[in-house]
Amino acid sequence: IDFDLILENVKDLNMLAGEGISQIEHVPGGARLRQPEPLPLTLYQNGIIMVNGPFRPYEDPSTQQCLQDIMDGYFPSELQMCYPDGI
Repeated sequence: IDFDLILENVKDLNMLAGEGISQIEHVPGGARLRQPEPLPLTLYQNGIIMVNGPFRPYEDPSTQQCLQDIMDGYFPSELQMCYPDGI
């Protein structure tokens, strides 16, 4: 696992997802600025935790696919169900 590449690509993906850019949210009687909700990813020596989910060891095939997506420069495909319109 290339941790440097993962960190670099996460930074790039965060920029694509609008990190630091506020969005207008319409509320009754007006509008307000809203920051996109972060999707936490914690890297450990022997696995990851993503979006406050369970610990996932690197040996797990779904973890390997998730990290491969990130190393390829894409958002993890497993997030498509939760975010069908993109992040």
